[in-house]
Amino acid sequence: MNTVIKNADDKMKKTVSHLETEFAEVRAGRANPAVLDKVRVDYYGAPTPVNQLAAVSVTEARTLTIQPWDKTLLKAIEKAIQVSDIGINPQNDGTVIRMIFPPLTEERRKDIVKDIAKMGEEAKVAIRSIRREAMEKLKAMKKSGDITEDDQKHGEKKIQEKTDSHIKNIEGLTEKKQKQIMEI
Repeated sequence: MNTVIKNADDKMKKTVSHLETEFAEVRAGRANPAVLDKVRVDYYGAPTPVNQLAAVSVTEARTLTIQPWDKTLLKAIEKAIQVSDIGINPQNDGTVIRMIFPPLTEERRKDIVKDIAKMGEEAKVAIRSIRREAMEKLKAMKKSGDITEDDQKHGEKKIQEKTDSHIKNIEGLTEKKQKQIMEI
């Protein structure tokens, strides 16, 4: 029974962690190296993350600087950024690539806030799905005689507590990110 609860909790933690990663990748008008996490550059036939090929730094509040360790990769990195869905045109000066993040319009902020709410909702649905699976496992264990009815009730209570805790965490993260977007 404890393994069922622990597995459910671990899956829930991974869901929250994934949501935090998604939130970090949301372009918020500020330079954030995390926007490049999904950008892959063809490096000797292997798709390689930008941060493994270059030093990525925030030089000003809205400027991201990418300095490749191998200058021959400048064009490849620039092209990879252009074909990605970041929506920012990189500026290549022959030594570094600069990405200047434009300030967000009010309308764009509201769209981003809606997207963030949707991401948060999807994470909560995933948490509830994990809860349902765990509850079903406990019922199956009770049916097969592995645990008593009291154990089942206790396990269900524990799983519900974990679910409530993670959902509250997701709501807090979502609210925090929405405030951050609207304040920029």
